[in-house]
Amino acid sequence: MTTTSSAPSRIDPSTVVYRVCTAPFRVQTYKNLLYLLVAFPLGIAYFTWLVTGSALGAGLLITWIGLPILVLTLSGATIAAGIEAWLAESLVGVDASVPSFLNEFRLEDGVALPGDGFVEAITQLVTAPSTWTSVVLLATKFVAGIVSFVAVVTSSAIGAALLAAPLVYDDAAITVGAANPAGASEYTIGSWTVSTLPEALVVAGAGVIFVVIALNLLNGLARVQALYTARLLGVQGGD
Repeated sequence: MTTTSSAPSRIDPSTVVYRVCTAPFRVQTYKNLLYLLVAFPLGIAYFTWLVTGSALGAGLLITWIGLPILVLTLSGATIAAGIEAWLAESLVGVDASVPSFLNEFRLEDGVALPGDGFVEAITQLVTAPSTWTSVVLLATKFVAGIVSFVAVVTSSAIGAALLAAPLVYDDAAITVGAANPAGASEYTIGSWTVSTLPEALVVAGAGVIFVVIALNLLNGLARVQALYTARLLGVQGGD
């Protein structure tokens, strides 16, 4: 009897270099950027929903009005998690399942909850692990949204400033960096004052490199967040 062992697939360095260098020209890159940008407003909306619903529901539990509020908050969390699963798959290309409770919802029931009765439906909602991982996902999405927004905006601002150097380095009406004591505007990179076209072209070249690196890092950030969503909702990400 012979045994065969499969050697791990080797990564072709030329393929890696090609993918890194072509990041600015791939549609997927800009879908990833969109995914990162929408994370910010969605994160705020999710966090507001969870905090408001939880606080209001817990505060009104003594009157029993709080119970339906808490149920509504959990239901909304599962719906929002379903939206996150759709965004991860449609924008980043990572497979993610919606919470199990949503899969049991029947459209023909209208506004009625799934199952044979209200109590059974509430039990399904509360006992489903994906309900609580949905809550965790939404709570952490607030932080992820802030990180994503800062990363995209900062990278865009720095990249634009570097690439625009040949156009603005000698424009007295534009200040990039800091103005000199005399009040004249100067294009500065740290302590370096860019005053000639060749210097500005060097800065623009550095800007190209910066943009390529930044886009690859942002692609990685988008994929990590999408894989995190998929893991919390119970499905591994795609290749």
